[in-house]
Amino acid sequence: MDEDLDGMERDQLVAEVKKLRAGIRRHRDASGHDLCWYHPHLWELLPEKIDPAIAVPPWDRFMRGCIQYRSSLDRQAPHAAVHDKEFDG
Repeated sequence: MDEDLDGMERDQLVAEVKKLRAGIRRHRDASGHDLCWYHPHLWELLPEKIDPAIAVPPWDRFMRGCIQYRSSLDRQAPHAAVHDKEFDG
């Protein structure tokens, strides 16, 4: 799956690493309501271009997952700043 890397010169590999790092940083630096969103821009960093076949849970299960995710942030990042703003779409 990563055969494209085999033929790259050093400069090309360095550029690829920088591109991937930038994508990871953009995701890492997401904050506030942006933590909850679908992030296809990360998938676009991969060389294989496919239409991901996602499956979306029913609303009740989805919302329970959101609550569990938010609760995990309380445990894993208890000193995180509070982003007390409504989502503005």
